[in-house]
Amino acid sequence: MTTDTLTRTGDRTAILDSLLDLTGAAVTAVATLTESARLAVRAMVVVDDTLSADLLDEHQAATHGYAWLAACDEALRQTRGWAVRLSDSGRFGEMEALILQIAFGEYLGQVLGGMPMNQGEVARLHQMGLGAGDRDALQCPAVRTLVEGGNTPAARRRLVALMRDNGGFITFGNTGLDEELEMIRGQFRRFADDRIAPFAHDWHLNDSYIPLDLIEEMAALGVFGLTIPEEFGGLGLSKAAMCVVSEELSRGYIGVGSLGTRSEIAAELILGGGTETQKAHWLPLIGAGEILPTAVFTEPGTGSDLASVRTRAVRDADGYAVTGNKTWITHAARADLMTMLVRTDPDSAGYRGLSMLLAEKTRGTEAGPFPSPGLSGSEIEVLGYRGMKEFELGFDGFRVDAENLLGGVEGQGFKQLMQTFESARIQTAARAIGVAQNALEVGLNYARERVQFGKSLIDFPRVADKLAMMAVEIMVTRQLTYFSARQKDRDRRCDVEAGMAKLLAARVAWAAADNALQIHGGNGFALEYQISRILCDARILNIFEGAGEIQAQVIARRLLATEAPASAVPG
Repeated sequence: MTTDTLTRTGDRTAILDSLLDLTGAAVTAVATLTESARLAVRAMVVVDDTLSADLLDEHQAATHGYAWLAACDEALRQTRGWAVRLSDSGRFGEMEALILQIAFGEYLGQVLGGMPMNQGEVARLHQMGLGAGDRDALQCPAVRTLVEGGNTPAARRRLVALMRDNGGFITFGNTGLDEELEMIRGQFRRFADDRIAPFAHDWHLNDSYIPLDLIEEMAALGVFGLTIPEEFGGLGLSKAAMCVVSEELSRGYIGVGSLGTRSEIAAELILGGGTETQKAHWLPLIGAGEILPTAVFTEPGTGSDLASVRTRAVRDADGYAVTGNKTWITHAARADLMTMLVRTDPDSAGYRGLSMLLAEKTRGTEAGPFPSPGLSGSEIEVLGYRGMKEFELGFDGFRVDAENLLGGVEGQGFKQLMQTFESARIQTAARAIGVAQNALEVGLNYARERVQFGKSLIDFPRVADKLAMMAVEIMVTRQLTYFSARQKDRDRRCDVEAGMAKLLAARVAWAAADNALQIHGGNGFALEYQISRILCDARILNIFEGAGEIQAQVIARRLLATEAPASAVPG
């Protein structure tokens, strides 16, 4: 199977059916291998039917490698599911077929040869305890055909030719979403092109806040109430719609796309854990953009170890007095509401003594960023992700009304917070897709316009190869992200799926930004070129909302915890 056959044959239907048959067989083979890996790794880390934390750490190469294999397994399954749905609806064309065959050729090759977890860290099958017999599942004819004939120079060259003809600012390939979601995409794409993209680089270079008038426009468009139920003043849209909006806003500038994340986290907390009075009061204000929330969880020295939170909230007759320090708090000065994780029971170790407060504060200004009594803050200067600013906060007797204890019961904070992670990680994956798409567009336009040795850069195979793989990996990640959103919309537990989407999307965004900068050559290293900003913005995605290492640990723990195989859920 080669792109020559695909594009020149008169019976394209037969070729496309063959491609779907091949990828179907490959999905089955990878699923078999992944289950063998799960059993092999589980044998390393389970003692008396219980996961051992010490053994999980000792065998991190195996456990995290297995998490990446499982993510690759799910990504291939969802990418093929996308192709099948398009084929059934008559929308599976040449570009989609090329994306599918290149994706399977590349990802199957990575499974066989080693999956990149990070620069210099590669997950290999033998590290998961798999021998030659276990790897036999991948020796089937379908896998060999796709590895040898899927991601070929000819296929990449043809894909880039189609991309070049379609212009520089477009989602390459049919995403498979319905008409309503594509209408939403079109609306926010135009908004991003008109109101965000022309100004984003200046905001970055000047380390400026995203203008308040732009935030007001976003509020009028419903950005902050997208998924809040209509009964609380929101639009009541799906998590899939949230993905599309986050993706397009982040394509313009990740800071703008991330404004919605603050509201999404706060709304999820209140919807999942708040009292009816708290829901009725706060959700309409958040959805209308009348108040801007911020998440106040992380502390100096704790990072992802939230069980070690030390900030104290002491109850007295008038409410709570909060004392302690928080760090990496996004948009803290401008926020009106802090969803704050605190320790209300100093005698309870770990998660049990934590509570969540809905802490009101006065919105700051440039001259006075933290005017509320008992609250101080200092800005953390950062490489990218600048439009909202990051702060370290100090609390010294800061007052919070008793009625603003989320849910009205102490000790529920960690449980309440865990309920938000699925949506937050799905949205972070969508933000990463937006950043990757921006890198692809910028890289493609530069490659078309820049002439070297008498021809455009895009005519050089290795430049074209970079662009082709950006488009392919963006589509793969989109499908994994949309799948996790659909699972959330169906009210199914999807922490594994959301984690996989975030894990892969962060890698794809960084690769896209790095390769787009490489296409720019020396100019990419110049601050005046926006790809320098995109690279900085892409780097944070593998850290916030769960660093890649933590994400792999979470995925592995969930999938290794049971003797029964993880069942594949159709997308």
